[in-house]
Amino acid sequence: MFLAQINRSKKFLSITCCSFLFALTSFASESKPQTFNYQDIFNLEYAASPRISPDEQYVIYERRAFDIMSDSTRVNLWQVTIDGSEHRPVLSGKSNYYMPRFSPDGKRLAYISSFEGSAQLYVRWLDTGQTARITDLQNSPTDIAWSPDGKWLAFSMFTPLKSKKLFNEMPEKPKGAKWAGEAKYIDQTYYRSNGQGFLKRGYQQLYVVPSDGGTAQQVTQGNYHHSGRINWTKDSQALIISGNFNNDWEYQPLESDIYKIAIQNGNVTELTQRKGPDFNPVLSPQGNKIAYLSFKDRKLSSQNAKIYLMNDDGTKVKNLTPQLDRPISNIQWAKNGKGIYFAFDDHGQKQLGYVSTQGKVSKLNIKLGGQSLGRPYTSGDYIVGNKGKIVYTLANVDRPADLAFTQHKKRKAKTHQLTYLNDDIFAHKALASVKALTIKSSLDHKTIEAWIALPANFDQSKKYPLILEIHGGPHAAYGPNFASEIQLMTAKGYVVVWANPRGSTSYGEDFANLIHHNYPSNDYQDLMDVVDSVIAQGYIDKQQLFVTGGSGGGVLTAWIVGKTDRFRAAVVVKPVINWLSFALTADSYTYFTQYWMPGMPWDNVEHLWKHSPLSLVGNVTTPTMLITGEVDYRTPMSETEQYYQALKLQKVETAMVRIPKAHHGIAAKPSNLIQKVGYILAWFEKYKPNEQK
Repeated sequence: MFLAQINRSKKFLSITCCSFLFALTSFASESKPQTFNYQDIFNLEYAASPRISPDEQYVIYERRAFDIMSDSTRVNLWQVTIDGSEHRPVLSGKSNYYMPRFSPDGKRLAYISSFEGSAQLYVRWLDTGQTARITDLQNSPTDIAWSPDGKWLAFSMFTPLKSKKLFNEMPEKPKGAKWAGEAKYIDQTYYRSNGQGFLKRGYQQLYVVPSDGGTAQQVTQGNYHHSGRINWTKDSQALIISGNFNNDWEYQPLESDIYKIAIQNGNVTELTQRKGPDFNPVLSPQGNKIAYLSFKDRKLSSQNAKIYLMNDDGTKVKNLTPQLDRPISNIQWAKNGKGIYFAFDDHGQKQLGYVSTQGKVSKLNIKLGGQSLGRPYTSGDYIVGNKGKIVYTLANVDRPADLAFTQHKKRKAKTHQLTYLNDDIFAHKALASVKALTIKSSLDHKTIEAWIALPANFDQSKKYPLILEIHGGPHAAYGPNFASEIQLMTAKGYVVVWANPRGSTSYGEDFANLIHHNYPSNDYQDLMDVVDSVIAQGYIDKQQLFVTGGSGGGVLTAWIVGKTDRFRAAVVVKPVINWLSFALTADSYTYFTQYWMPGMPWDNVEHLWKHSPLSLVGNVTTPTMLITGEVDYRTPMSETEQYYQALKLQKVETAMVRIPKAHHGIAAKPSNLIQKVGYILAWFEKYKPNEQK
């Protein structure tokens, strides 16, 4: 009995001590903020495609999140009031609901969903929540647009053609026989596409369907694609789109014109007849003017469009932004018809601008961002309401996109953040701090902008390993934008630097085209100057330099290890290794051979080989890993395999990681994003000095 009491007392004492220790441990863990980790990837959310209600009391938007069970992006529709006071679901669940579009009178909402199996078009009555499925389509609709009278919905849909057969004498297969399968007969110029694989025969065509349901009517015909933004004429009798309706459209990758297509008979009126791209038309609220994007095609690898204005019959064409030398996108009319809003990339940041119909340009103090979750690319979306009301995705270096509201042209207009989608993840996380770095190139004193991410609890007196992370494109731009890959790298104790070397966009065409038919080249020295400038800060261990990049960044990473051995290890992600082979294996080969190369590869062997990282493989001593998606048709797996085998022949330490079911956009699936950055960091950890592991 006594022994039992003693044993019970010991047990109580043991439990009490354990509880006390657990409490201390919990307190310690609570007092030390956690860092961003791989599991957090599955919990990220961001806002997209906002739409302001016609009464301008609330916004409906796509709330995008990663689904850990399906390893995909889940898209639901949510609404939030303009003052941010009410935030609630409109259509939410395991299925995807996307592309919300208010009817002209604001009483109905059209959207696309696959909750009954295949993607179909639905209309929801907002006062009652009653919903009707209005299509029964064999393929997915997209680009939906209401007619001004509210009676019709237009959309684009892939419309297949009958498959071709050249050989028709195949013996009949006996019942129960198991043959290898039917051969694919391919004779199209454009026959496969990154993210889609081998393409079925057919084209995107335009359709209209009654907004209360019925049979979809095909409006367009012809062996070319009809897709992109759809405009209705004011009388609801015709559609305005851009496209390339030439017979040899496959050999004209940038050519396009603007067309008016009658609903009743499909008659086509060509509104622009200029050689070169005229695209993204947007009809004015009054219906008498068309704003659109255009540029003179000079066969440069980077070309910036201008905003043009013309009458709805194609007359009186005017360039509104002749002096604005920046990439422009997503043009939207002011509701009063007096000007056009637009997004543009400037110094690594997507921003909003406004141009009056008289050509007066204003840069607004509105920065977009948050929709490129993996790496810190420029991104963002917005929508314009009456009297300059604007809802947009807020740029924030340590958060994915939330929605914010402001009012252009209102004095002392305040910005209100409407959503806080990721505060549940980040409120208790210690994140990297980001600071800007500007240097002068040692080659020609060009200004090069870069950004440095410092680990949480950074100590200036310590020495840190450094990762140089290089953007793709190569005509693209990084900036001070949220990037989960950067956060994961700093969480492992690395300082990370990313830059916009020559060739990057957002600094003007001349800067971008410094690498035209000369890539990679001097952009290498820009990046080395950036690394030297970070080392000069005094907190980098020069024996622990690492380098990685994807796509165009993969090209430069492979080029770098062929030029220098200063990096302890490198990870080359989805690269081009040999421009000669790439020219004839990439999906967009009619574009690359015209714009990225001085001519056909067999006529420019010496030039293309000179700029191929494979030409430098004999110099490589740096341990180099390669990572590519197994169904990448933009920079095909054959490029990676060439380099892997060449490194093996050179007896350089190497490994090849093949990401399953991944195309060029590896981060499309959250598990693949995790594997990509996880393998990068594991490779770098493997080659750290022993005393640092």
